[in-house]
Amino acid sequence: MAINHRVGSIIFGLVVGMLIAVGAYQWITAPDRGEQRALEESVVGVSRAVLEERLGFENLEFVDPLEPERKVGKVYVYPLAAGWEVSGFYRRDVGDRWHAYLLTLSGDLELTSIKVKDIDPRLAQMAAADPLFDVVP
Repeated sequence: MAINHRVGSIIFGLVVGMLIAVGAYQWITAPDRGEQRALEESVVGVSRAVLEERLGFENLEFVDPLEPERKVGKVYVYPLAAGWEVSGFYRRDVGDRWHAYLLTLSGDLELTSIKVKDIDPRLAQMAAADPLFDVVP
């Protein structure tokens, strides 16, 4: 007796397709996904404000999780047990090269530490006076 594999493969395909469709629908409509994204956006917004305030430069350009650009480098916002970590890049103007930064915030979005890769001597002086601020050449 011959088994018709064509009917079996059609049924298998339909079942797998339905499972994928239901899973995708549940993933897209999950309410906590939107809340998590909004929280991450607010964390990145705070990190931008902290960087501008601490560095003292005006009109900084950012490559961060809100505006990633693969050509510049990897960026992320990562939840920690006691807060957040945000990494990215900044530059002062179009002629400047991109400078990496790593910013750690507490659960209340208060600055815990900031590390930048920059050779500006003014930043090195600021880092010497501020224990939360670290400059790596």
